[in-house]
Amino acid sequence: MKAFSLIETLVIIFVFSIVMLLTASFIIMGYKTQSYTYQQSIAINEARKGVELMVKEIREAQTGENGAHIIEDAQEKEFVFYSDVDNDNRVEKIRYFIDDINNEFKKQIFEPNNWTFYDLENADPSGIFYPAEPSKEIVISQYLVDEPPSVFTYFNQNGEELTDLPAIKKYTKTIKVCLVININPNRKPDAFELSSEASLRNL
Repeated sequence: MKAFSLIETLVIIFVFSIVMLLTASFIIMGYKTQSYTYQQSIAINEARKGVELMVKEIREAQTGENGAHIIEDAQEKEFVFYSDVDNDNRVEKIRYFIDDINNEFKKQIFEPNNWTFYDLENADPSGIFYPAEPSKEIVISQYLVDEPPSVFTYFNQNGEELTDLPAIKKYTKTIKVCLVININPNRKPDAFELSSEASLRNL
């Protein structure tokens, strides 16, 4: 049996090395793709749960305990309203907003003053206020992208979009939020657009 020459051995080693490198590259690429898909799926699901909760809270929005209108502010990047979000028979002020600096979608909760000891039956609205600083801030999504931008849009009872912002409170009936999510902004074609809308029941 003829033995391999040195040159033949080197050629075999070279070819084997190329095959191994290509195989390793495919494995690594597959792992990265699978990892990206998994992480993107988690980010989308978390954002979806947050938006579903927001829709529920908006639908159940009501007048603030200080007599404020159901809606406090309706801007392109934030929506502020009043709702009892924790079922404690107190109406909290809720702010959902898009943090462009950190590319995050956030929620802030403002509890009315003296909420622990408050006597609802003998309440005097003139003595109720909502503090400037939230009692809680929650990050709903950390992976917003700039293009296209994530925004709030507003519609009247006839379904017509209110383009002049802030939207006029008494005309605002439906709120729509659109979030564009991508855990890797460099992969823009893979961005996922999540949108939902809610109509105010108590207007």
